[in-house]
This record gives sequence, structure tokens and C-alpha cells, in this order.
Amino acid sequence: MQAKVNGTKIYYTEGGNPAATSVVFIHGFPFSSAIWKDQLKMLDRDFHHVAYDFRGLGSSDLGDGQYTLEGHVDDLIAMLDYLEIDQAIVVGLSMGGYIALRALERNPERFLGVVLCDTQSKADDNAAKIKRAVGAKAVKQDGAAAFAAGFVGAVFTKASIQNDVAAVGLIKDLISANNPLAIAGNLIAMAGRTDTTESLRNISIPTLILVGEEDALTTPDTARVMHEQIKGSELHVVPKAAHMSNLENPEFFNARLLEFLKKV
Repeated sequence: MQAKVNGTKIYYTEGGNPAATSVVFIHGFPFSSAIWKDQLKMLDRDFHHVAYDFRGLGSSDLGDGQYTLEGHVDDLIAMLDYLEIDQAIVVGLSMGGYIALRALERNPERFLGVVLCDTQSKADDNAAKIKRAVGAKAVKQDGAAAFAAGFVGAVFTKASIQNDVAAVGLIKDLISANNPLAIAGNLIAMAGRTDTTESLRNISIPTLILVGEEDALTTPDTARVMHEQIKGSELHVVPKAAHMSNLENPEFFNARLLEFLKKV
């Protein structure tokens, strides 16, 4: 399905019990909502669920290729309005977590709970900004498939890559299908995002933090820092997983997610 929000067509899936609590899933960079397939399936009976492709990625429109985190938050709130969801539990992985954290800072009244997966609140330092700029240049020059080949090594455990698990192939395919301009634009959006660390102490809704034990991008130590600052938050380190914890260990991830959602 597609929704016209803020002048752009945004692709989304919707399912489950329409009368139940809404759970909105935001994927990471540079994937699509297809990463949430296993999670959506398990929520069909007890929850209303929505997963969407944020601007430029998956089946959503490219737009002008110039993106900001603020614009992505605008789209999230517009999606809630379009679907007539007053309040939702939001689940964000990696860049999806950046979007969720900024949305909580801007529009806290729209959320009942939050699940932060393999993400962080701090903004990029200079080295990270330069790395994203190099990546943006490279993907426009070499293409999405080449970017995907280099990217998977950073987000999966060595065991997952060596065993050629299905999740690795899925992520390669999802990245390769994206427009290089959209990948570059979202790299620049992440480089320009604000730091939401100071607002962590203001989060008063139920919060679950999940992080892969081998996540080298947003590490367990980073997750623990957020956990310490968000009062009453719950933290679980996902074994045998790196940055794609929902794909590498879905059994553990799903069990913790469902336990949390039922409590909320």
C-alpha cells in the first residue's frame, strides 16, 4: 500500500487486529520494511502493526534525494496521521532508532512505548561524518551493489557471513535494489542528525533496548549508556548477533519484543 505524505508516496504494510494497540516499525539504513517480516507475523493476533519504507528506500518514492532526519520524523508523524493512529509503540532499528528518538523528543504525546534496536542517541563525530561523506561519493560512483558488498561485513557476525545465512543475502538484495542517490542522501541525513542524548532522561514511556552482543557499530556499551539514562528502561543483549539482531537471532529478539509489547 502507498500513502501520500509530505508530497511523497510512502510504501507501507498494515496488518493484525485493527482494534488493538498499534506497533509501528522503522527499518535501518539502507534497507526496507522487509527486514521485519518475522516480527510482523508474530504480532498478527494481538496487535495492529505497520511497517513502512522511509523516504527514498524500498518501494517508497525517491523524491529529490535530499533528506534530513527532521524530514523523516515529519514523515513518521504524517504516517500516523494518515493511518489515524493517535498513539503507537514505535520500534526502530539503527537509523530507524535515530528517527524514533528524535520523534520522541519532538512529539512525545504520540507514543505509548519505544523499542530501540542496535541504535544510539549521540550524533556523529567528525570522523563519522567524513566516513559518511566518503560512502556517499562511493555509492554514486560505484553503485548500490558494490556498496552492499562492503556493507554486510560491518553489520553481521563473521559466523553469519561465513555460513552464508539467508539474512545476509536478504540485506545484500535490499541494499542493491535501492537507488544510489537515495543511499547517498540518507548517509548525509545521518551525518546531519541532532544529538538526542540530553532528552533520554525525559523519556517516561516504557522502553526496551535490544543490541547484538557483537554489534561493532552501536555497541552494547553504547546501549548500556542509554539504558542508564532512560528511567525504568529494559535492556537485553542479543547473543550470536551483530548489528542486525532481529535477523541474526530472531528467536531471542522476538521473545524479548513480545514480552515487552504485552506488558505495555
